[in-house]
Amino acid sequence: MQIWPGSPYPLGATFDGSGTNFALYSEIADKVELCLIGEDLSERRVEMTEVDAFVWHVYLPAVQPGQRYGFRVHGPYDPAAGHRCDPSKLLLDPYARAIAGMPDTDASLLSYDLENPNELSNLDSKDHTMHSVVVSPYFDWGNDHPPAHEYHDSIIYEAHLKGFTATHPEIPESIRGTYVAMGHPVAIDYLKSLGITAVEFLPLHQFVQDGHLQDRGLRNYWGYNTIGFFAPHNEYAYAGDTGQQVQEFKQMVKNLHAAGIEVILDVVYNHTAEGNHLGPTLCFRGIDNANYYRLVDEDLAHYYDTTGTGNSLRMRTPHVLQLIMDSLRYWITEMHVDGFRFDLASTLARELHEVDRLSSFFDIIQQDPIISQVKLIAEPWDLGEGGYQVGGFPPLWSEWNGKYRDAMRDFHRGESGMLAKFANRFAGSSDLYQHTGRTPIASVNFLTAHDGFTLRDLVSYNERHNDDNGEGGNDGESNNRSWNSGAEGPTEDESILDLRLQRTKNMMATLLLSQGVPMILHGDELGRTQMGNNNVYCQDNKISWMNWEIGPRQQEMLNFTRMLIELRRAHPIFRRRRFLLGEVRDGAESPLPDVAWLGVDGTPMTDDEWNDPVAKCLTVFFNGSAIPEPNKRGEHIVDDSALLMFNASETDVEFTVPGEEYGLEWVVTASTSKSLNQGDTVKAGQVLTRPAFTTLVLGRGPLTPPGENDDSTSLTTALTPHTSVLTPAAPSEPEGGDGREKY
Repeated sequence: MQIWPGSPYPLGATFDGSGTNFALYSEIADKVELCLIGEDLSERRVEMTEVDAFVWHVYLPAVQPGQRYGFRVHGPYDPAAGHRCDPSKLLLDPYARAIAGMPDTDASLLSYDLENPNELSNLDSKDHTMHSVVVSPYFDWGNDHPPAHEYHDSIIYEAHLKGFTATHPEIPESIRGTYVAMGHPVAIDYLKSLGITAVEFLPLHQFVQDGHLQDRGLRNYWGYNTIGFFAPHNEYAYAGDTGQQVQEFKQMVKNLHAAGIEVILDVVYNHTAEGNHLGPTLCFRGIDNANYYRLVDEDLAHYYDTTGTGNSLRMRTPHVLQLIMDSLRYWITEMHVDGFRFDLASTLARELHEVDRLSSFFDIIQQDPIISQVKLIAEPWDLGEGGYQVGGFPPLWSEWNGKYRDAMRDFHRGESGMLAKFANRFAGSSDLYQHTGRTPIASVNFLTAHDGFTLRDLVSYNERHNDDNGEGGNDGESNNRSWNSGAEGPTEDESILDLRLQRTKNMMATLLLSQGVPMILHGDELGRTQMGNNNVYCQDNKISWMNWEIGPRQQEMLNFTRMLIELRRAHPIFRRRRFLLGEVRDGAESPLPDVAWLGVDGTPMTDDEWNDPVAKCLTVFFNGSAIPEPNKRGEHIVDDSALLMFNASETDVEFTVPGEEYGLEWVVTASTSKSLNQGDTVKAGQVLTRPAFTTLVLGRGPLTPPGENDDSTSLTTALTPHTSVLTPAAPSEPEGGDGREKY
């Protein structure tokens, strides 16, 4: 084998069409060996003698795509000083584009001796760990281009790639749960028919199956245990872990883009799968532990952990920052993804201890001409002191708005004293974002996400039911802000089932008609249940997968959700680019404010009504003739006006339609109860008895005739229900069964 010096840049294994350059950063290493792994797990070692700026490098003309490899790093093993080099461990390349295999629970993965933790074990891990794979960078993208939906036009769908496709009856069984399945026309047609503009995937970076879960017969379903920041997860590859996962991922993205759907990745740059000081040595720990991880200043043998996973990456070191920036750019430029949701993003902001809005991480993101132009969404909290940072991220970022989730859950379960909080969140949360120059798109509104109850379980359970996780039912959040609607879990009571459907409709209507960016959890539009489990991180099975056989109530919920998404898409009043002011705007054609908050008597809310601790009802007026921001062509937007009536109380309430100055006649556009039907008309001053726990949306035409500009369509236009692409539940099976078909 010919051995050439190679280049220190780029890091990782780079195939150039003739051979492969290998480059690895380690400041602490005394010697580094590149290990080429054969199909029979044989090993050939090549010493990397060239070192520039702590980057060890070599070029091998004979190495082609598909070659498995790893590194052995020689250097000090001194945990008390923060160093854990161990050449008996075959280490992953931090820049590996593909990874083969999955580590088992063999003791050889641990650097320390189990009987004497202060001593090295010297057990070789090669046959029990993962291997990096050389890949070809070449792929025919054709005319692929990013859909580039603006935030205010976006409908984000949080989905688990495997869970979404694992049981779909119209997707070939052999490909279910893979990148190929997610790019299948059936999956894409469903997303298009729903009106989704972006899929936010749970982690697709290579992650590790936790040993303690494997011991209990469970699996890491969510994937928040990353070990490869450049590699698509190999278990989602139809062709296996031969490196083809890269090609399959790219084809999936290409297919979704062709349908106008963006791809957003949930990324975990705050920690790695190596865990705490008792965890395995797979990659970073053995390469340069003290440079990659935050260690406790007074005790360098232990890790400073703000993530609850055992370790945190050391964001203040230039090589960790380079790793993350290189990874983000790679997924944008080479894999064509459209944005990222950053898990526990507050950890990324920690340079020392406190969360710093002006940390190096944000500075570098801000000035990067590639990363700064995609969608950047923060989970704005971690488990450390001062980690809850909703509203605290820089202007470039959007955030998962946890305060929106909490307020809307409380309001729709009938909690008292929620009117002001509801109004703030419904109008885009200006109290959180406006002071830093941000707009409503800073708020990613959500009611449910992967972590917690589904929307259906939110109205079906008071308590978590997590016994299947094997942790005594003690894992998961105990404060869910849920209400079971009168019975815990599955029930035969039709009145309770009807109430649950009605309440899920209320919350979906609130989510999709709020200012900000809505995010739907996959399956909420179908009434997906996890049987009360609010922490399905380890349930890679039917508890967490989509159930595509649905009953009449689920079909009704699906049709209702599709109608709401189309309503939002058609009407700028529900997706404003600037905050509402609640006052008459200068130069506006309307003498009314852009938004008016009205009591049940149809008159503006008073301070006493806002502060009434038992008030649970509100009418909202959105003025379609008071939208100051122009469209892309600089044209003034005139839309229909809308009137929304919310009754979150447990009793029927009489609402008075507001006076003629708001509109002489209104048409029912959407109702979560059967007391009014789409197309019914009501008049100014009319008294409407609104049933308990209901939402009503009324529409009024614009001051100028509809259709005069292409940003306006009639709010009262009937929406034709989409034909279901789902397989209905078999008539012979009673609705209920294991409880999944019950609403």
